[in-house]
Order: sequence, then C-alpha cells, then structure tokens
Amino acid sequence: MRVDFFATLRRIVGAKTVEFNIPEGANVGQLIDEIVRRFPELREMLLDDNGQLYRHVHVFVNGRDVPYIEDKLETVLKPDDVISVFPAVAGG
Repeated sequence: MRVDFFATLRRIVGAKTVEFNIPEGANVGQLIDEIVRRFPELREMLLDDNGQLYRHVHVFVNGRDVPYIEDKLETVLKPDDVISVFPAVAGG
C-alpha cells in the first residue's frame, strides 16, 4: 500500500511516498497503526492520548477524507487505493 505524506510529515518519513505492507482486507485504522509502528515519531502528530486520530489530521482515501466515508476508520482498503496523510495546517 502506497501512502503519500504531506508538509511536515514528509520530513519525518523521509519521502513523499512510502510503501507499507498491510494484509489483504486491512482497514484505514490498521494502516494508521502500521504507519505509527514504522514511524513512532508520528504518533504525537497523528494520535491523541487515547490513540485516536486527531480531528485536525486528515487521512484521505481516493480523495475522500476518512471522517466523511461511511465506514470511517473501518473502511477496508484495496491495493490500488490512493492514500494521503496531511498534518494540521494553520494559516490566515
């Protein structure tokens, strides 16, 4: 599964796109767990103290933000899905 990282996350993972080995039938939540396992320094940027994805972090599956997908973090991923992860962005 290929995952694209943006902004400050790229610096941490060392690339725009990183390949992750996840089992067939894995869901978005399991992919996030694998991302944090592989890059532990991302934990504090992506997950709150309860291990839940921060509301201000955006994970997109095929261009759709996970909170707006019917199954949310339980959405089962397909090998050709396009996954993008954005940290909190502020500006004005």
